[in-house]
Amino acid sequence: MFSSLKDKVGQVLLPGDEFSFDTEDTISLTTPVKPEKVVCGPGLRRSGTDCRCVKAASFCTHNTQHQRHDPEGEFSGQVLGVVHAGIKSGDIFKVDFGGSEQASLSYLAFEGATKRNRPNVQVGDLVFAQFVVANKDMEPELVCVDSGGRANGMGVFGGGGLLFTVSLGLVRRLLSPQSDLMQDLQKLFPCELVVGMNGRLWVRSSSTQRTLIIANLLQSCETMTAPQRKALFARVAEGTL
Repeated sequence: MFSSLKDKVGQVLLPGDEFSFDTEDTISLTTPVKPEKVVCGPGLRRSGTDCRCVKAASFCTHNTQHQRHDPEGEFSGQVLGVVHAGIKSGDIFKVDFGGSEQASLSYLAFEGATKRNRPNVQVGDLVFAQFVVANKDMEPELVCVDSGGRANGMGVFGGGGLLFTVSLGLVRRLLSPQSDLMQDLQKLFPCELVVGMNGRLWVRSSSTQRTLIIANLLQSCETMTAPQRKALFARVAEGTL
């Protein structure tokens, strides 16, 4: 199925170009067929069975398990970063979010921050922020407020806990509405969990041992099916693992 899309891999698309992904292939009634779906990424607009290119790019397939974060591709996502340094007498902080270059974060990009009321940000702190500038020709810029000037859960955090990296596929599963994985995890080990669209997770539980167990469980779930995950969680709950 969708062989017409695979034939387009490598072709250059310009804004305004349209293409269709009708499934014209013959489907066997006896041989099991693996379900396939098409997800339109940044730069594409979908209308029924047609797609329109709104940004010049080379057509390619996309692996949802990739690790590297592209701020331009995930413009609307919130990310977890580590403060690396401050420049200009602490007016601007440099934040490592896992991209090809560090992002800048102004001390005024926090709720209630003023020249007299500066936020307490130190090198090594974890920040939960979102992009306001994400362009390949400009330095990425982060803020810890939404469009209304509210923190809305963003800012400096991370007293204790553990920061680790997972695939973007697992991140989307955790952030999906009514996530079964998130619900099963909270039933097994209640914890604080911060999920960044750059593939970074921060978790803190009642003890260091539980925190490490949760991190190992989440990393193990990346390649597991739902029945396998439930069986693993059941073994952990019974203490047989």
